[in-house]
Amino acid sequence: MTSEYQDRGEKGTPYQANSMDSLLSEQGAHDIVPKEGELRQGTVVSITRTEILIDIGAKSEGMINQREFASMDDAQRNAMQIGQQMSVCVEGEEDGTLIVSREKAENRLAWTQIEQMLKEKTPHTSDIASYNKGGLVVNVGRLQGFLPASQISYNRRKIATGDTPSDKWAEMVGEEITVKVIEADQKRNRLIVSERAAYKESRDAQRAKLMEELRPGQVCKGRVTSLTNWGAFVDIGGTDGLIHVSELSWRRIDHPGDVLKIRQEIEVKVLSIDEDRKRITLSRKALEDNPWLEIDQTFQEGQLVDGIITRLTKFGAFASIDGNELVEGLIHISEMSEHRIEHPEEVVREGEKLSLRIIKLDPKNNRLRLSIKAVTSALYADLDYELHFAAKGEKKVSSDDSAVSDDISVTDRQSEETTEDKSGKSEDSSTSETQTETVLG
Repeated sequence: MTSEYQDRGEKGTPYQANSMDSLLSEQGAHDIVPKEGELRQGTVVSITRTEILIDIGAKSEGMINQREFASMDDAQRNAMQIGQQMSVCVEGEEDGTLIVSREKAENRLAWTQIEQMLKEKTPHTSDIASYNKGGLVVNVGRLQGFLPASQISYNRRKIATGDTPSDKWAEMVGEEITVKVIEADQKRNRLIVSERAAYKESRDAQRAKLMEELRPGQVCKGRVTSLTNWGAFVDIGGTDGLIHVSELSWRRIDHPGDVLKIRQEIEVKVLSIDEDRKRITLSRKALEDNPWLEIDQTFQEGQLVDGIITRLTKFGAFASIDGNELVEGLIHISEMSEHRIEHPEEVVREGEKLSLRIIKLDPKNNRLRLSIKAVTSALYADLDYELHFAAKGEKKVSSDDSAVSDDISVTDRQSEETTEDKSGKSEDSSTSETQTETVLG
């Protein structure tokens, strides 16, 4: 019995199927009569619009079952080539035609790999496919395994917030994840995986590699994993680094949650690496413009500024200054009033805008001291006078100029008095002469 199929190869020549006699002479009985469920390595020998034939070394070619064939789109069919090698699973015969399945073969091979992973406890890195009320669904090769919530790593669970599965797990879909197979049952189609089992081993390996590659000053992308009162932990690709609250921003931050959210992706700069303690210190404000740079070119000690009270403490109050809101200065409680006070709230309140005087400016150490009671101090009268005219763009009248003006004024007055005296004498002379002439006459 022979069959002829049109080859889509470059030569375009017909493919002549092996006859029963030739197969009997070339192969053993096992190859001639494949058993149902048997896996065979085959070669594509024909591709038409209605069927795909695979040579599996039997008395006749196997045909991909019609369900699989119908499910293929044009792109999948076009990707198949004559001579291509593939594994197939024998399903049986239909009307004398051997039916094979590529999907079943791939599925069988996938389970074989799963069993090997279970035996060797091999970690597998993949991605999260979906979720349900009990946990996550993870892609493991061509199969999908279930990751129970109890087997999710602590770092991933602590960023899962909300009451519903959607609130907890939806944002994780598509994320990379490393798991180990902890249960595999092909007959029941049951595959259970654990991130916790793989976490420590993979985390230690990632941390060691990252510690070797990282350098102080390096800029990395990371994801916020947790927030504490003193800072934020950020995963920078296999290990967590700490951003202390003082390194979050140039603006004073009371709690990291004021500027960051869990799972937020941010850029950070590596400040230091402690290999012995396995600690990485990060900064976010190091990537921002330093508001203290050249501040002494804009402001000076003794200058009056407008400020806004940002927070109160037992020892004083902090205020941002108009023109550079990222810079905060301290108004010590002793600089708030001429009278003794017990708490800053007796004088100021948060959000209040008022005039302040800069009494100490130290940009090298990022320090600014402000005062309320010095605003009206006579000690700064000359400076206020100079800055007032400088702000208006007018020339300040110096003390020397004032003295000269006074001298000129005195001279002018003396000149006027002299003129008046001479004028008075002239008038008196004229009067005398007139009176004399009258008497003589």
